Amino acid sequence: MTTVPITIEPMQTKYNLQVGHLLVHGFRGKFQNLTNMNDDDLALFFEKLFEHLPTEPASQRMVVLQDGEVIGTMSIKWKPESDKKQKQELPSWKSFNRLGKWNLLKMLIGLSLLDHKPQAGECYIADIVVHPDHRSKGIGKLLFQWARHFVQTEPNLGVLSLHVVGSNPRAKHLYELLSFHTHLQKNSVVRHLLFNESKWDYMVLNLK
Repeated sequence: MTTVPITIEPMQTKYNLQVGHLLVHGFRGKFQNLTNMNDDDLALFFEKLFEHLPTEPASQRMVVLQDGEVIGTMSIKWKPESDKKQKQELPSWKSFNRLGKWNLLKMLIGLSLLDHKPQAGECYIADIVVHPDHRSKGIGKLLFQWARHFVQTEPNLGVLSLHVVGSNPRAKHLYELLSFHTHLQKNSVVRHLLFNESKWDYMVLNLK
């Protein structure tokens, strides 16, 4: 039996919907308190967000592909060299009209509260998701290896970082096995109200 090769590539527009579905698989628990949208509508929300919001200049999303299917994704970002802010406009409402204005507003507020501004030298993992059918196959480890190599080859970067919710000790343990350690524990009343998650661990991995 021939094993289909696995590749890691930069995100392309044609993968928007597949990545949208992956993000729903990975973070449905966070969004279920925020919106009553079903999984297909949530995936559509992310697809349209990719299409209509400009990509941050100091960021990169990678996808893991097998036989043309997106089976994993990771988004990283770092502090841009220039502090000049890129003007971002909200996407056209027409692109989201089937989702409802209230759902759109809550999702945009929720995502803004999850946003992290990296410090100088920091490469922040904004999200990492592996398709449920491909977990425990080394896909996540492959993405982390890519991120480590990226940081180690960028002269202005030296630290990988991420957040993990306090209610997910399994994920925290996996990150610890990858040599991450908890740098700071945060408690957020607002995040508790929106996501039913009050405790968050900020974890770092020094690479230089």
